[in-house]
Amino acid sequence: MAGGISIHAVDVASGRPAQGLRVEIWRIDPDSSRIADGRLGANGVLDHPVAQGEGVTAGEYEVLFHLGEFFADSDGFLTVTPFRFRIHNVDEHFHLPLKFTRWGYSLFRGA
Repeated sequence: MAGGISIHAVDVASGRPAQGLRVEIWRIDPDSSRIADGRLGANGVLDHPVAQGEGVTAGEYEVLFHLGEFFADSDGFLTVTPFRFRIHNVDEHFHLPLKFTRWGYSLFRGA
């Protein structure tokens, strides 16, 4: 797949996709605008046109994973988990897997 930003999240403590996790994708430089906001489906994937490249231009981005909402626990440890990265070549696809528990997480650029 060429172009776009795709999200896939798994709660590794339960071994399940993060269905219902709210995710926001912001372009923060050269201008600030939210280009995606949605909840992950049953497969833990964000179904949004941004995955096919809609709204993606060169610049710096931040993805916000709303883990506090996901766990619905006001006494929880994690609240919002940010992931910042830069896109130089908009023809490249940026797959961003998130593996998490209520106490920690791992984020990286996947294949």
